[in-house]
Order: sequence, then C-alpha cells, then structure tokens
Amino acid sequence: VNDNYTTMDFVVAILESVFKKSPAEAVQIMLKVHKAGAGLAGIYPKQIAEAKVDLVHDKAKAAGFPLKCNMEEA
Repeated sequence: VNDNYTTMDFVVAILESVFKKSPAEAVQIMLKVHKAGAGLAGIYPKQIAEAKVDLVHDKAKAAGFPLKCNMEEA
C-alpha cells in the first residue's frame, strides 16, 4: 500500500527478498503501487500469505518505515 514515507528502494528490496521478484518485476510492482495506491505482490496459500504480510511489517518496522501489506481472499 502506498504511503508518503517508505522509500521506493525499500519497497523494491521487500518485493525482491520477501516475494522473490526479479529486480525488473519488483520495480514494475513498486511503480504500480506508487501510481495506483496498491499492487499485487503474489497469490499464495493463506498461511504463507499471512507469514509474508507479517515479515513485511517486521522488516518495515525495523527499518523505521510505515509500509503496510494487506492480504485479500481471491
């Protein structure tokens, strides 16, 4: 979810490390989030999605960013 504080570089790094996106794919998702307010990082089974959301929030908090990651049922 877009915010006015989390850097684009941090979002790309999260997409690469947590969601295993290539650098090019991570940049494209980050730009979608920046322009549209949100983007899709992947489709996962519920338990894996929950773990990834928690990991994103933990990494963001540790880095001092308010980045939010949501999970939705498909």
